[in-house]
Amino acid sequence: MAMKKVTVTLPEELVEALGAAAREDAVPLSRLVASAAESELRRRVGRRLVADWQAEHGAFSAEELAAARAEMAIADAQMFGLSGSAAA
Repeated sequence: MAMKKVTVTLPEELVEALGAAAREDAVPLSRLVASAAESELRRRVGRRLVADWQAEHGAFSAEELAAARAEMAIADAQMFGLSGSAAA
């Protein structure tokens, strides 16, 4: 993948927190920031897909939203090794 150097301006406290997180994970700061940016872009695509689906099929019902939240909690618990009560 081609890389491009860019300059961004961020609040000093945020830069310090990001630097600490990068050191904790033993990754370069640029990789941590790139990962956060990629996550934001994936969320945007997901929101767009949901909006498109709802435009065609109507809004999700309370039951559908509750079922989706429960599935997401289970997936999070499996991914992060959380117990049942910690995942809720």
